[in-house]
Amino acid sequence: MSSVRALGTSPGPDGRLRGFLKVFGIVLLLLAAGADVLFAGLDGGSWWPQTVVLPIGLAALLWPVARRPAWLTVTVRTAVPAVVSGAVTAAVFWSRQEVLSGPGELAVLLCLLLIAVRDCPVRWAAVCGVLDGAAVLALPYREAPGESSVNPFGMLLAVCAVAGVAGYLRALDHRRRVAVTETQRAERLAMAADLHDFVAHHVTGILVQSQVAQHLAMSDPERLAGILKDVERSATEALASMRRTVGLMREVRETGGTGRDPAGDLAVLPELVEGFGGPVGPKAALRRDPSVPDDLPHEVQAAAHRVVQEALTNVRRHAADATEVTVDLAYDGRALVVTVRDDGRGGTRLPAAARGGGFGLVGLTERVTALGGELRTGPRSDRRGWEVMAILPTEKTSW
Repeated sequence: MSSVRALGTSPGPDGRLRGFLKVFGIVLLLLAAGADVLFAGLDGGSWWPQTVVLPIGLAALLWPVARRPAWLTVTVRTAVPAVVSGAVTAAVFWSRQEVLSGPGELAVLLCLLLIAVRDCPVRWAAVCGVLDGAAVLALPYREAPGESSVNPFGMLLAVCAVAGVAGYLRALDHRRRVAVTETQRAERLAMAADLHDFVAHHVTGILVQSQVAQHLAMSDPERLAGILKDVERSATEALASMRRTVGLMREVRETGGTGRDPAGDLAVLPELVEGFGGPVGPKAALRRDPSVPDDLPHEVQAAAHRVVQEALTNVRRHAADATEVTVDLAYDGRALVVTVRDDGRGGTRLPAAARGGGFGLVGLTERVTALGGELRTGPRSDRRGWEVMAILPTEKTSW
């Protein structure tokens, strides 16, 4: 299994396949570039176009992301090699030289065309795409008229096909960004509704205690101090929740009210874990450290419940071969630590359409980080399954 599983998508094998395909593509690209150099030397041809264009194009494609300087934006990477290639073609054409075209520069320019249309900012995508496409279509003009080894019509088809695929991928990326944004917004609204319920509970308690205090002030003043302390505590917790509600709602517009399931808490976790295993499912166990208090803040309990719920759902989706799932709750005095481990190897009997779109943990991460906590997902240290860990601060100063 790989970190891809943490986002609810296909586990390890798909990640390894993508890595293999990436390495395979780089090898093919380098072999094609080498073929360009060999073609340039045939029949006493000129080497200089390949020595100018190929290093720039390969650097634009293969420069490691972590080491790219700030100025090497996607616009620069896709535009500069196309301009250089076009300038070389013009120089060759006007000097009436003949330079054989190989597959390397063509492959580099098509890759840059794909990147330009898919990843460039909207205002630059068309410009960089046209530059790369024009550079591809101009390659036949480096050879003598009527003797070109490249079919211009085939070049045009290749440019249109690559641009079409890139446009489709750009649309998919946009749809996913929109889906993630909507998931985060829905999660914020759900959190705000939970906090509203929590505040309403304490405000109602304050009202009732205030009414009782009025009667005790005349009949039993000695009991008044305890009630006032309860009122103070309830008011403090309600104010803390209200501050967080304002922060969560700052960028969220109100939409029409929709029904939603009530938030869970630690008290219902035994039922949740027991129901997950069932008669045919994996063995599921809940281990709650005695140090975990029952009166943790409502927001923390709701987040812990969601962590366990989403982790168990992902086990069912992506690790149907798991035989044992454990849920651990621990408390160190400052934070509740929720850990869900399974021993699955990533096998699943579910079809791809039933595995989810990867947005469950997007919303869960939003909830955990809003509490000032941290969500960690990845393979277990013993490589015998998967682990999801959430660290949820319980001190109000951390919120």
